[in-house]
This record gives sequence, structure tokens and C-alpha cells, in this order.
Amino acid sequence: MLQLRPNCECCNKDLPNESPEARICTFECTFCSDCASSKLHGICPNCGGELVVRPRRPADKLARYPASTERVFKPAGCGAAE
Repeated sequence: MLQLRPNCECCNKDLPNESPEARICTFECTFCSDCASSKLHGICPNCGGELVVRPRRPADKLARYPASTERVFKPAGCGAAE
């Protein structure tokens, strides 16, 4: 099950479950659409994977399966994939 991380790893922008701006890779690294396109060019800086639109969990499932509250913020690593 997706963690639905609450923020962009690059700029720390809030990305709640319902945000259409969240982008993720297959390891669930999470970025906002602005950072994903302008800084990262659609590639995860952590794994080199493709960044895609994160699915949104239906509101009626959030009570039983809540989104993560753990914030990951790594602005120094917000560049091209290594």
C-alpha cells in the first residue's frame, strides 16, 4: 500500500492525499509537479526512475488506511539522478 508521503522532498511543499500535484517513483519518493518537471525533468534523483502522478486514496478509505505523516526533505539531493 502506498505511504502517500505528505511533502515534496525538494521544496517541502505540502502534498496531501487529495493533491493532484504529487509525483512518485516506484520507491515512493515524492515530489511536487513543479520540482518534478522543472528541476528533475521527470526522473527521480534517488533511484533514476520515472516520476508519475501519484494516485489518490478514496476519502472513505483514509480513516482505515491513513496517509503517512513522516516528512522526507532532502533539498541537497534535488538534482539530476546519479
